Amino acid sequence: MPELQLLGPRHAPAILDFELANRGYFAASISDRGDEFFEHFADQHSELLAEQAAGVRACYVLVDEDGSVLGRFNLARIKDGTAELGYRVAERAAGRGVATSAVLELCRLAPSRHGIRMLRAATNTDNVASQRVLAKAGFVKIGAADPAEIGGRAGSWYERHLVA
Repeated sequence: MPELQLLGPRHAPAILDFELANRGYFAASISDRGDEFFEHFADQHSELLAEQAAGVRACYVLVDEDGSVLGRFNLARIKDGTAELGYRVAERAAGRGVATSAVLELCRLAPSRHGIRMLRAATNTDNVASQRVLAKAGFVKIGAADPAEIGGRAGSWYERHLVA
C-alpha cells in the first residue's frame, strides 16, 4: 500500500527518478520543468526542505512499497490558514485513485499538522483528470472572476474548506 510521507532529504534520489521517468507524461498536461530543474535538482530539493522548515510549504511524497515515488503533493504559500495544493502522479499510477486518496489524506492532515483551514488548487481547462480528482476530494470550482493560468494555459481555481 502506498504511503504519504513528509518530504525529507532521503527522498531526493527517488524523486529525481520519478521526475525523469515521467517528464514527457507531465509535459502533456502541465508545463515542462526544463533542463535547469534537472541540472540543479539537489539545490532545488534543499530549497524545498528549507521552505518546509520555515513553515511556508509542506511537501509530501507518495511512496510505493518498493520505495519508488508514485506522486508528489505540495502545500505551497502557507499563510493565515490557507495554502495552495499542487500535485503530480506517475503515469504508471494514473487512473488508480492514488491521487484522490492522497489529496483526501492531505485534507485530513493539513489542519492539525500545518494549521490550514482552506486549500486552493488550480488546474488548466484541458486537465480533466485533475478536475475529477479535485471534485472527488470535495473541492469546488470558484467563479470565473478569479481565472487561473497554469503553464501558459487557461484554467480555473478550486477550493475546499477544511475541518480541524
